[in-house]
Amino acid sequence: MTPAVLLLGFVTLSRLGELWLARRNTARLLSRGATERASGHYPAIVVLHGLWLASLWAFGAGQPVNGGWLAVFVVLQLGRIWVLATMGPRWTTRIIIVPGERLVARGPYRYVNHPNYIVVIGEIAVLPLCLGLPWLAVVFTALNAAVLTVRIRAENAGLEMARHHAAR
Repeated sequence: MTPAVLLLGFVTLSRLGELWLARRNTARLLSRGATERASGHYPAIVVLHGLWLASLWAFGAGQPVNGGWLAVFVVLQLGRIWVLATMGPRWTTRIIIVPGERLVARGPYRYVNHPNYIVVIGEIAVLPLCLGLPWLAVVFTALNAAVLTVRIRAENAGLEMARHHAAR
């Protein structure tokens, strides 16, 4: 196995694990009375990430791995772990609002509003660069920016509603 295949295998297995975790957490949150907000854009996120990963496999599996960009990717993975650990059972890939619960304000959320999206933005650009595919980084960064514009607006609206209800 080449280093690129090992890297892509790691990312693929990580994403599958995250989807499993997100589904489990979403089901638990919904069973506690949480609601999902703005689910209409979610299929676009799934398609975007699926195409990104498929493109990396199609064009990058035979490429050498750039050590410098790999180091940046490893730092991003540490950020991902920090976000997941901070959110715990509240982490999901959907916008899930739990009535009456305070928003998470520790870990990376002390410093920025959407640390997970910072990690995702970085990954979408950096992983193709690890494999010498700058054009793939540009294409998917632009597509991701379009999707995240919708996503972050929807999430901010849902979080504002949650803050308003929690203040009552």
